[in-house]
Order: sequence, then C-alpha cells, then structure tokens
Amino acid sequence: MAQSVIGAQLYTLRDHLKTPPEMAKTLARVRKMGYEAVQVSGLGAVETKELAKMLDGEGLACAATHVGLDLMKDVAKCADYHHTLKCSYTAIGGFGWDDPKLAVWKQFAADYSAIARALEPEKIYVGYHNHSHELCRISDAPLVSPLELLLKECEKSVWFEIDTYWITHGGGDPAAYIERVAGRIPCVHFKDMGINGKREQFMTEVGSGNLNWPRIIESCKKAGVKWYLVERDAGLLDPFDSLKISLDNLRAMGLH
Repeated sequence: MAQSVIGAQLYTLRDHLKTPPEMAKTLARVRKMGYEAVQVSGLGAVETKELAKMLDGEGLACAATHVGLDLMKDVAKCADYHHTLKCSYTAIGGFGWDDPKLAVWKQFAADYSAIARALEPEKIYVGYHNHSHELCRISDAPLVSPLELLLKECEKSVWFEIDTYWITHGGGDPAAYIERVAGRIPCVHFKDMGINGKREQFMTEVGSGNLNWPRIIESCKKAGVKWYLVERDAGLLDPFDSLKISLDNLRAMGLH
C-alpha cells in the first residue's frame, strides 16, 4: 500500500450484522459514509465467498479479521478464509480474562508464536489486540504486566493491534505504545475516551474525547501503520452515526 487507509471495525455494528441480508445493507452504508476498508469481526453466520462478494461489490478492502484460536490453529482452513477475503492480517481480541499466573502468560506467548510461524508461509500475519487488563501486574510477578511480557516473549512476527482507548483505560500512553511496536503494527484501533461529571470514563467518537490525536496520529505514521481502524464497543450515539463522526473528525485532522 502506498498510504494508510481508514477503516471501520465491524464489531461496532455487530447488532446490524446478524444475517447476510443485514450484512449487505450494513456494508453498503459503511462504504457510502466514506470508509474504504473494514475489519471483519462480530458477524453472524455467512459463507466466506458470499462475504467476499459483498466486500468486493462495495469496494471495501478487508484490512484484518478477528478470529479465535481454534481457527488460527487450523492452518489450511485459516489460510483459505483469509485468502478468500484477500486479507493478510488477523488477531485475537485478547487473552487472560481470568487473571492467569505468569506461567500461563508465558505458555500463551510461546503457543501464539508457534501459530504465527505456522501461518506466516501462507502470508497470514498474526497479531494481538489489547484491552486494559494486559496492563495490570501479573499476580505472581508484580513487576511484570502481561503486555510487557507479550512484547518481550512473542516472536517478532507477532504484531500488536494497539487499541488507543484500552491502553488509556489501563493507565498507559497509546502513542508511546504505538511507537514501541514500530514495524509491528500494521493495524491500529482508534477510539476516544471521554469523562462525565461523575468522573466516569466512557467510549466516544474519535476527536470527541480527551485523547491526544495529533500525537497518536504522528506516532502511527512513524510506526508504519497501514490501516487506521475506527471502533466503538459501546456508547451514547447510534453506531453508524458514531463511525461517521469519527471519520469526519479524522479527515479534519488530515487523515484521508
């Protein structure tokens, strides 16, 4: 790719992606609002070839997917899925929800690296998407966070889909983490963080919250990000309206 592209993380629209007819309608709306790419995530049952036809018909690239470990471990099936979608990047949406010990995280890093090695000859590149619990300290290794461990112990072929909201939610600096994984971050998740009068944090549209977007965007450019993927897990606005506002704001910031 000659330049980066702004895409929509389809998980944002999961309530409108339960059937193939809903998917077709939703993808058309996403393209009409100006997005050129999507991350496939949160969809209901659909034949891969049918989904690929929908994407091609709307002129939407599949920037990345979120899939489970079971599919990743089936190299032939995973490769066929991604080749059909003309997609090179996949990631799981996180690991370690139940506060595992150090040994579990180490084993995961080793196993995940093995998955990445197996898929790399198929030109499918495996990444890890963070939430905020990866910035907690591991209970039996209080000087180590899971994210620090993964950055150190996963093979260099494993990339990191840094999520700007969740890094901030965990007390981290998203721009700093993006720079730390320079060359290992083809895709980034953009979502903003707001705060209400009760001091409660909430997800909001890019440019409508308090994150330092000029700094984040500059870090992405330096780090070699190919796909800027806009996501909003939950929020106050209709998800379609949310994606459109984020896109308009990013373009006003100079991204196209």
